[in-house]
Amino acid sequence: MKQYYVYLMSSFRQTLYVGVTNDLHRRVHQHKTKAHPDSFTARYNINRLVYYQTFNNINDALAREKQIKGWRRSKKVDLVEMTW
Repeated sequence: MKQYYVYLMSSFRQTLYVGVTNDLHRRVHQHKTKAHPDSFTARYNINRLVYYQTFNNINDALAREKQIKGWRRSKKVDLVEMTW
């Protein structure tokens, strides 16, 4: 069964990025190595995984990503802090 992940990455200065992937290890590695140098995450040095959630259905993962992206920053920070 395939798994999908909604994840939040953060920079040292606390800029947040929300994404979805089916291979969390590969995707985090891409962020850390700036595999896409012109991307938002590369420009703002977003390279720390601070939250992830697992789903068995891609549509559920995409809905959750969209939900989190719609939140204010403070709610995203609360989500990360509740996890750690």
